[in-house]
Amino acid sequence: MRQEPAPLTRHLRVHRERGHTVLEFRGEIDLAAAAEIAPHLDRETGRPAARVVIDLGGIDFFDCSGLRLLYRARSRVLERRGQVVLVCAHPLTLRVLRITGLSRLLPPQPTLEAALEQPEPTSRP
Repeated sequence: MRQEPAPLTRHLRVHRERGHTVLEFRGEIDLAAAAEIAPHLDRETGRPAARVVIDLGGIDFFDCSGLRLLYRARSRVLERRGQVVLVCAHPLTLRVLRITGLSRLLPPQPTLEAALEQPEPTSRP
C-alpha cells in the first residue's frame, strides 16, 4: 500500500515518483497560498536537470497568483535544463490556462500517470 506523503504546507505536498519531483497544489491557490508555496517551489525547481510535475488535481480555486507560480516554475526548470509537466483536468482552470496562453507553454496532461509517461524533450525552448 502506497503511503501518502506529508504536506509541506497546507497548500503543497511534494513527493518523488519515477524520477520526477511531484508538486501537488491543494485547496485555494491565491496570493496567500502562493506566498506559502513559493519558497518550496523555488527549492524544488532550482536543481539542475530537474524533472518536475505540477499537479493541480487537488485545487479548489486558482487565481493569477497560481498562474505566476506555474510560469516561475517553468522558467526556473527550463533555465536549468530540466523538464516540467503540468497535470490539470478541471474545466475552469483549463479555460484560464488557455485564455492566458499558459497552456501553450505548459500543455496540461489529464492525469499524473499521463504526466509521468511524457518523454523527455530532445530540445528545450
